[in-house]
Amino acid sequence: MHTITLSKGREGAIQRRNPWVFSGAVQREEEGVADGDTVRVTDHQGRQLGVGHYQAGSIRVRLIHFGDADMPDDHLSRQLAAAISLRATLGLSDDPLTNAYRLVHAAGDELPGLIVDRYASVAVIQCHSIGMHRQRDTIAAALLRLLPGVITSVYDKSSAVLPDRYATETTDGTLAGEPVTEVVVLENGRRFHVDVAGGQKTGFFLDQRENRWLLASYAQDKRVLNTFCYTGGFSVYALLGGAAQVQSVDLSANATALTDENVQRNGDFTAHHETHTADVMEWLKENAEAHAYDIVVVDPPAYAKNKHRRHKAVQAYKRLNARAMAAIKPGGLLFTFSCSRVVDRQLFYDTIVAAGLESGRAARVLHRLGQGPDHPVSLYHPEGEYLKGLVLRID
Repeated sequence: MHTITLSKGREGAIQRRNPWVFSGAVQREEEGVADGDTVRVTDHQGRQLGVGHYQAGSIRVRLIHFGDADMPDDHLSRQLAAAISLRATLGLSDDPLTNAYRLVHAAGDELPGLIVDRYASVAVIQCHSIGMHRQRDTIAAALLRLLPGVITSVYDKSSAVLPDRYATETTDGTLAGEPVTEVVVLENGRRFHVDVAGGQKTGFFLDQRENRWLLASYAQDKRVLNTFCYTGGFSVYALLGGAAQVQSVDLSANATALTDENVQRNGDFTAHHETHTADVMEWLKENAEAHAYDIVVVDPPAYAKNKHRRHKAVQAYKRLNARAMAAIKPGGLLFTFSCSRVVDRQLFYDTIVAAGLESGRAARVLHRLGQGPDHPVSLYHPEGEYLKGLVLRID
């Protein structure tokens, strides 16, 4: 095992159990260390601080084990078992109405670089580090062993999130168990088709489950606009919550087709639902009459993937939300979200304040929202909290 030595005084973050070791903290790397290697991290005096996966880049090591003790050979399996146990504690494992949720949330489950989502009998893994991807067969075998009869297929969908220098050598596909074909899941009794191979992320936005449920509680007899609808999750919940009319808008024709399919899976809502394949901002400008909707959902993709794009992202969020507010009836609701990691909760709030001022509407915060509890955030790694949301009453 190669050793990475930190500069004097740079061990504090690790001692506070933050798993990311940044390149600027590194004093010396042993010759021969390569991407994906499991390495020891020591302070400047050679005392071991932890063990993790090495990868050239800004985040140089992702720690999977803290302290000076040897990392157990079955450490990965133990951490997977602990993550599965947490989902049982949350009541997800045996819920007859929900069989889609996050099994492993990276650093939130002390496995930085690894995402595992359950879709019925399929586990989809997404490795964001080369070191974790090299462990994919071990991860797949452990999932089948730890969840016998529950998980029958493990699918790897990592190529899009791995560094290009490595991703070109890997192919997504079934790692273990039965071949993955069509996957239909239950979420709070709602049925959704999940495109594991071709969909965004791992196929479905599991982090919005509680927020979709909240929307349904407000939807009775309401006129709802769901922008950036993707799989139609908010649309389905609104319709089953008794909405009078729901309009779903997305730039992707595949997304609006999937929304239509998922709506049809949950009932005959022909008279109550319509989709529009269009750019959301342009559609709002051209089609949304002032004060036309009781509820508007704004859940765009991540506008900023790094700090260099944050300013432009904030401006885009402001314009979008100001336009959405203009389309809401007095007393109506705005459900607005950001999933950009580099836009923190305070910056997101300030941006929505700016949007409110630009719209000229009075607004009050009713709910502050985030990702579900199956997406836990380590107390020592706040970067794991990426989804921010607000529910505003617009007057």
